[in-house]
Amino acid sequence: MSSGNDSQPQTLTKPTLGEREAAELVDRVFGLKVSWIRSLPSYDDQNFHVRVSAEGAPEYVLKITNSEDSQQPDLIEAQTRAMMFLSAEGFPSATPYLTKDGNIMSLESGGTRAGSKKYMVRLLTYLPGTPVAKITTNAQILYEIGRLAASVDKVLSEKFQHPSVKSLHRGQFIWNLANVPLLDQYIYALGQNKYRAVVEQVIEQFKGKVIPKLSSFRACINHGDLNDHNILVDSSSASLENPLYRVSGILDFSDMSCGYYVFEVAIAIMYMMIESPDPLSVGGHVLAGFESVLPLTAEERGALFLLVSGRFAQSLVIAAHTALLYPENKEYLTITAKTGWKHLMTMFEVGQEAVEKTWFETAQAYTHHAPA
Repeated sequence: MSSGNDSQPQTLTKPTLGEREAAELVDRVFGLKVSWIRSLPSYDDQNFHVRVSAEGAPEYVLKITNSEDSQQPDLIEAQTRAMMFLSAEGFPSATPYLTKDGNIMSLESGGTRAGSKKYMVRLLTYLPGTPVAKITTNAQILYEIGRLAASVDKVLSEKFQHPSVKSLHRGQFIWNLANVPLLDQYIYALGQNKYRAVVEQVIEQFKGKVIPKLSSFRACINHGDLNDHNILVDSSSASLENPLYRVSGILDFSDMSCGYYVFEVAIAIMYMMIESPDPLSVGGHVLAGFESVLPLTAEERGALFLLVSGRFAQSLVIAAHTALLYPENKEYLTITAKTGWKHLMTMFEVGQEAVEKTWFETAQAYTHHAPA
């Protein structure tokens, strides 16, 4: 859920092309005739599901990047090259359909008027599957998501090389977990209520207990947004009572940045809690999957509670701020808030020690009984 590339998310302009304009764009830039097109929900970019008229042709997602991120071609290049790299490594990641000029993206005008903003346009392969948000998660898929989070970051950090990678050093990027203290400037959007006090507590504890320890965490490239809408799954089991899921798609690389391995597992835990009927139990399964690939250090484990809390705070505060700017998109922007506030409050009511005990004991159980 990107919101610009720095600490000023309010400066972006979300594209507002109609379906006919989008279809014409696909024809003009990519040389494909659209037979069917529909808009997809999005945070601050614009996405369309596209089918083309060629016989047996695959389906695509037309991705039109917001005005601010569109001014950073190196960043979008890095994200797209990472997707291509992961696909080549066997991960279910989209790949771009090249423009008529043979490029992976094209900067296009968002309208015919003089001075119209320009937006970076890509046509990506459409990935099949059901968003995790639409299923009832079980321990098996939570473990798989943990494994995925560790595996993606590990292979990107160890093997992905491209000149554009340097653009992932996004020091003031509002969605990087290291930047929870930047929420101070957006907290006004919460008004004066009980939630605000908890967020202020999260920010202060983060400043005192997480920021000083960052140098002890292991650095890596983070996907940065493995949320329940960005992971697609399909079921490989006939059992309706206990389906066996596999990850069929990884979406939205727009929050990629240089960070730390522990950030990725914290982000995954937080988003897997959102729709869960038993949110506090989720973390242990995700952590076990992550640690099957990359065990955390004592320092990283010790920061996990505040990192998960910090991601809740980021998601809830930035959504409230952005919804004030774009009230027409409020329903999508505040999707996490429906249960997110409740879960954050519960974490603080139960307390760090008890929550960690639940997570770590669940993860420990997997060392004796690893999943099939």
